[in-house]
Order: sequence, then C-alpha cells, then structure tokens
Amino acid sequence: MNELILIKLGVLTVFSFLFTIFLTPVFTDFVFKHKLGKQIRISPETPVFTQIHIKKTGTPTMAGILIWGTVLIFAVFLSYTPFNFLSRSETFLPLGVMVLAGIIGLIDDLYGIFKKSKNGQGISPLSKIIASGIISGICAWWFVYKLEFTSIFIPFWGNLEIGSIAAFLFFILVLLASSLSANETDGIDGLAGGVLLFALTAQGIIAFILGRLNLAALLSVTIGSLLAFLWFNIHPARFFMGDTGSLSLGAILGVVAILTNTVILLPFFAPVLFLESSSVIIQLLSKKFLKRKVFLSTPIHHHFEAKGWPETKITERFWIISVMSCVIGFIIWFLSRQ
Repeated sequence: MNELILIKLGVLTVFSFLFTIFLTPVFTDFVFKHKLGKQIRISPETPVFTQIHIKKTGTPTMAGILIWGTVLIFAVFLSYTPFNFLSRSETFLPLGVMVLAGIIGLIDDLYGIFKKSKNGQGISPLSKIIASGIISGICAWWFVYKLEFTSIFIPFWGNLEIGSIAAFLFFILVLLASSLSANETDGIDGLAGGVLLFALTAQGIIAFILGRLNLAALLSVTIGSLLAFLWFNIHPARFFMGDTGSLSLGAILGVVAILTNTVILLPFFAPVLFLESSSVIIQLLSKKFLKRKVFLSTPIHHHFEAKGWPETKITERFWIISVMSCVIGFIIWFLSRQ
C-alpha cells in the first residue's frame, strides 16, 4: 500500500513539473509581449539596493502564478480520478489560502508593473500586511473554532494546551510571518524558490509519515511546479515569481506547519525566511532607536550583495544552510516523537 502511495506522489510531482514546464512558454510569450516587467525601486532611502538591482528593471515578474495556478488546475481536474487529493480535513484550507494569497500578490505585482504607486512598488506595505492579516485571521479562526486546534507541539515536551484565544492570536502571527517572510526572501535569483522548496519538501515528508496523504499529494504537486519554476529562475533569471508567488508559497507553508503541528520547528525547516525577516526588524529598530544601520542593506541577502558577494554564492550558501537546518529539524522531530 505504501508503495502505491509513493508512486502516486512521485507521479504527481513529475507531471506537475512537466505541466509547468510546458505552460511556461505560454506565460513568457504573454508577459514579454505585454511588457509586464519588474519595476526596480529608485529611492534616496535605498541607494545600495537601487545600485545593485537597477539592471534587472524590465525582467518579467508574476511567474508565481505558474506555481499556484498549476496546483489549482491539478486539484480541479484530478478530483474525479484516482489521483484526487482534495479533502475537507487536509487540503481545502491550504489550497484556498494559497490561491487567495496568490491573488493578493498578483494585484500587488500588477499595481507595481503599471506604476500606480510611487516608484512602481505596488500596493503599500501596510495594505499588504492588512490583506495578508485578514486571510491569516480567517484561517486561524478556522483552525481554532472549526478544527479545534488549541495546542502546539513542543519538542521533547508534548502538546501544550494554550486555549482558544491564545491559539487564535498565535496562528495569525505564524501565518502572517510565514507569508511576509517569504515575500522578503524573494530578492535574488533562485533564493526564495530554493529555500521554500526545501521547507515544503520537509513538510511533505512529515505529512506522509503522519498519514496525511492528501496533504502530501498537494505538496507533491506544489514541489513539482516549484521545481519547474526554478528551472527558469536560476541565475540569470528569465523571470521572477513576484509577490503572487512568494506570498502564496509562504502562506501555504504556514498552514501546513500548523496542520502537521510542527510550527515550533519552522525556524529549522525555513531558517532563511527567519533570518531575512529578522534582519529587516533589526534594521528598522536600529535606525529608529540608535539612528544607525546594522546592515548595509536589508533583507540580509542584500547586505551580502553590498559586500560584493555574487548572487549565485549567496543563493547556494543559503540553500546549504536550509538543507542542513532541515536535517537538524528532522532529527529533533523524530527524537521528540519517541
């Protein structure tokens, strides 16, 4: 039985990869034809970022729609086949959140492309946070008051009951942080796609071990399409995933971590997301209270760019950090279940 399930997961991964690969020329023809390219921020407040990235102006963006679009297409068209993975208890919520976050990101990308805001930067950060917060709030409410998730797993301790209100607030924080941190990480070729690939793969393995097979199948499709995206996004990137990709993938990562009860281990499964968002927070606090910068530029991958590191070196080293951290996360998770 397990062999058949593994075959199903493998088939879903391979076919979602191939489907996205063949769908990509249609997407690229469209974005190049209509000149739907990235507008790089030009501001005296971010001179380092502008100097490093101005050459990428005009590179097509919004390619994240290939990822969540593929997942949605597979979910719909496979629903009446043996490869169906739609399940009210396992996949409705992560799939819905992924698509909703992707739509918010798509609006943001389009807003920036058509220069509706200052420097072509899309909707304001506050608007993005509010929109993501609303989705996170609805999702957290569903977890607590529909699925009755009111505890979190503490490694080597067990499930800690924290109550409905605390769980609701905690889940909002997790979902919002996961989504926005992925958005911060999407800054250089292949970085966000790679670290999210490792994190989602780790969650897929855990879902399989826990017997959440529909969830594992959903993640298999996501992983396959993400691999196809990375085929074209590795330096020099043919296109960027945009907010529609980073917000959706960050959102589904947070939802799946709650479903598998591995929220506390997220810093191990997605260490780069944690580092990126932490660097932004540290920089903001330092500028406000100490009147000086800690980093040359943030998120932290821009700091290393400013120090002269090539994009490929930053990306590959952050990938290595992600892999090794995931291994540590697995060790902690397995040992704590004994």
